[in-house]
Amino acid sequence: MPDLNFKVESVEAIAYSVSPLLNFKVSVTNADAAEAIQSVMLRCQIQIETTRRQYNPDEQAKLLDLYGEPSRWGQTLKTLLWTHSNVVVQQFTGSTVIDLPVVCTFDFNVATTKYFNGLEGGEIPLCLLFSGTAFYYDENGALQVGQISWEKEANYRLPIGVWKQMMDMYYPNSVWLNIRRDVFENLQDFKMRQSIPSWEQALESLLPANDDILADTVITGGGAN
Repeated sequence: MPDLNFKVESVEAIAYSVSPLLNFKVSVTNADAAEAIQSVMLRCQIQIETTRRQYNPDEQAKLLDLYGEPSRWGQTLKTLLWTHSNVVVQQFTGSTVIDLPVVCTFDFNVATTKYFNGLEGGEIPLCLLFSGTAFYYDENGALQVGQISWEKEANYRLPIGVWKQMMDMYYPNSVWLNIRRDVFENLQDFKMRQSIPSWEQALESLLPANDDILADTVITGGGAN
């Protein structure tokens, strides 16, 4: 029965996909180098091991929405499920290198987007957990089926620069914000009534002129009702 092991060799941002896409190069090695693998229906769960890196003060401020004040991070900073990916591994003997595509989102309602965007540099510690079904031939040439345990995993440190490069490809100098339809309709009505040419200008007209006004609003409870 196959005993497969996995190692992430590299990662790159893929341009011109329907959605932002990262491609992980993963080597798959069978303990029995002579055993013929017909194919593998491979599943992968990717987790972000948030506690395995340091965060500077600016990053802590940007991650306030996710984890609260840094003094509470001992309780709130936990491993974060990122995504799942499936791939079919073609026939091989011994070892092979596969492409593991990971579709990403720039939706700021998603916790992982907030996390990635809050990091200024360095690397993101990932744990890739593999499972699935392997089809192989026994010594008599008969096709057999074996399961891959979730105990098979690989660690990888994803450079945050690769993620930012990918998002710059798909959303240059912009972000993707998902809001309720009724809020959008109110904003659209305001934009048209005020003859404001762009969405950015509409939002800017509703924001405080500077940080001092924002601070005064918070302290005094002021602002329009």
